Amino acid sequence: MTTSTADTPDLRFRVMAGGQLAGRLRVPGDKSISHRSVMLGSLAAGHTEVSGFLEGEDSLATLAAFRAMGVQISGPDAGKVHIKGVGLHGLQAPAAALNLGNSGTSMRLMSGLLAGQAFSTTLTGDVSLSSRPMQRVVGPLTTMGAQIEASTAGTAPLVIHGAATLIGIDYDMPVASAQVKSCLLLAGLYARGQTCVSEPATTRDHTERMLAGMGYPVQRSGNRVCIEGGHSLRGIAIDIPADISSAAFFLVGASLAPGSELLLAHVGMNPTRTGIIDILRRMGADIHVMNERDVGGEPVADLRVQSAPLHGIDIPPQLVPLAIDEFPVIFIAAACAQGRTVLSGAGELRVKESDRIQVMADGLQTLGIAAQPTPDGLIIDGGVIGGGRVDSHGDHRIAMAFSIAALRAQGEIEISNCANVNTSFPGFVELASQAGLKITATREQVG
Repeated sequence: MTTSTADTPDLRFRVMAGGQLAGRLRVPGDKSISHRSVMLGSLAAGHTEVSGFLEGEDSLATLAAFRAMGVQISGPDAGKVHIKGVGLHGLQAPAAALNLGNSGTSMRLMSGLLAGQAFSTTLTGDVSLSSRPMQRVVGPLTTMGAQIEASTAGTAPLVIHGAATLIGIDYDMPVASAQVKSCLLLAGLYARGQTCVSEPATTRDHTERMLAGMGYPVQRSGNRVCIEGGHSLRGIAIDIPADISSAAFFLVGASLAPGSELLLAHVGMNPTRTGIIDILRRMGADIHVMNERDVGGEPVADLRVQSAPLHGIDIPPQLVPLAIDEFPVIFIAAACAQGRTVLSGAGELRVKESDRIQVMADGLQTLGIAAQPTPDGLIIDGGVIGGGRVDSHGDHRIAMAFSIAALRAQGEIEISNCANVNTSFPGFVELASQAGLKITATREQVG
């Protein structure tokens, strides 16, 4: 859905056709880890020092929510945040509903965390967030003993009643989702006994890593993770790597634009997040991983990417959850590849910030690419991208993906409803311009 109204100027990207990407870039900090650093740092005993914090609207919404619950947080200042933790039971009732903007991660994870508090809380968000499914967390939390009210459609606002007695459960997730898994683990901090979550496929494990790094016992075996309530967290130093989901736009862009060579510095290489690299390499991309190291429990590396001819593939199902946020720009790679690319098993894309399957198919068709949506995926036949106007439907990753498409387009591409790019990638236009993308942003009155 669009975020523009007759009274709000529409932020549009205009990207001239052609060009190449070159140089050395460091994209902003990882959004998933930024969220968790505030949440767990607030619940820890002692001080947590964060560097590399993503100063985007989503993670700032999380930060503001914990300030509203009495946590002393200074920053962010050039990516540095200082959190004076209050311990697992030190949060205070907020004076008003907590507005989490566009951040589904904030709402789903905080639902679990707040289910075990002694006070009641209401979680709200913008129009987009208020349309996303929350029953996937409300259901299992209710089984644990939480008292949560959602809309009749199972969406926000969520009213979480305090003083619930939570009991650990053994939960088999029907759909792989790091947000659901993390929600239940955070509820498990407050539950009697053990809380175990089993997932049908591997998803990002930042929550488990950070819990363990802060001294909380975590048991992991394959795709099953368990924690027991009653332990404590301690404040630590957290150095957040560059977000591989943001680096993905430049990995694809440099692969597509002839003559490109780009170095992406200090990128998070958590093995639950590197599906984008595996998929692009299967398509023929020239990506080298260099200077591998470990920073605060998270693997980090520099990525060098050079342009290379890509070919279509059937995307392996085991890679889908490892690249779930990167598919909008993977679809752009597929549109420029020789042959057909087939994605299935990705129904989760229909309930993101937009229906990413349908919105990407519509945009690609507008630009002259054969893109056939299916219930859980997309079939794309590579071809020639034309110029034209596409609507991002207020989805940050779609806006950035179609910007990258202009590198191989025959004419200018204009993308509407781009304001939400600031949720995950503040400074995208400036950094992309620095790398060589011919992009400008303008505000235009609509309606």
